[in-house]
Amino acid sequence: MRHENLSIVFMGTPGFAVGVLRTLVTSGCTIVGVITAPDRPKGRGRTLQASAVKEYAVSQNIAVLQPTNLKDDVFLQDLKALDANLQIVVAFRMLPKVVWQMPALGTFNLHASLLPKYRGAAPINWAIINKELSTGVTTFFIDEKIDTGEIILSKEVMIGPKETVGSLHDILMDLGSQLVVETVALIQEGTIKTQPQPKGEAFSALQLREAPKLNPNNTYINWSASAETIDHFVRGLSPYPSAWSYIEQGGEKIKVKVYGVALVSEIVEDASWFITNDTTIKISEESSLGDLMVFRKQLYVQLENEVLEITEIQLPGKRKMLTKDLLNGYEFTQDAKMIGKPYA
Repeated sequence: MRHENLSIVFMGTPGFAVGVLRTLVTSGCTIVGVITAPDRPKGRGRTLQASAVKEYAVSQNIAVLQPTNLKDDVFLQDLKALDANLQIVVAFRMLPKVVWQMPALGTFNLHASLLPKYRGAAPINWAIINKELSTGVTTFFIDEKIDTGEIILSKEVMIGPKETVGSLHDILMDLGSQLVVETVALIQEGTIKTQPQPKGEAFSALQLREAPKLNPNNTYINWSASAETIDHFVRGLSPYPSAWSYIEQGGEKIKVKVYGVALVSEIVEDASWFITNDTTIKISEESSLGDLMVFRKQLYVQLENEVLEITEIQLPGKRKMLTKDLLNGYEFTQDAKMIGKPYA
């Protein structure tokens, strides 16, 4: 059955959601309201700042609701008054049943992975961290649990060898925007078909990785890992929220963020020396795990049996910068080293 008059409520908060909302608007969809997070204090002055989605919605004269409690009676009345027959969710909170069941045509979500892979809060990050060769976007109808509803459509994309979460975010935002418009068209035409996701033992048997929320503990760099693993880890967290570590030097421990690393081109004789940029560099026989080495405005860290270059870093009180620029005016002490555990 074809549905001639779709009226849509859009729910989302960050920049990823804005790209999708913008595509819906420019494609001619009728957006009767936007639900987004309340304004939050940011910056040194703690000035209240609207979400990216709110800013765009206001620019398009779309009604905005910013509930703190999605079960609040006043919010539910305001949401019902928008009289939408379809809800679309992109990068928002988990919805209570009373909300996602409200519209006649249901509520669907856009998720930045190929479900059932990478259910959870940070699918783009974990796909890169875990060295996936591809990922994608999926639309699905929301149900009682997180990212478990019946799949509508999906699109796959390859992950480039130097991909960061920043670049992949933009690729998936564009791909997801197209997928949402295609999903809306299917719903409007009444030709939609869905595919249930595996549940219970069937899901467990697939041994699929999930995408838990990022926190200070799971974004700390493990310097005992291989150079390749650290490279994926850093790219999977760059530019946000960023991989981090402690540097110990001169008896002091300082927190640093690492935004870029580079694999050394060749390791020779058990890492006693290495070749990079056609230059041979000798490593001290006393060098141990985590030791930092500076050579010609380049910063290297000693791993178990490898050496890794740090190309972009941020020290406390300084802006993010290329390491070669940092080394123009900053000197690491001879005993400087990366600490292998965050709370050692």
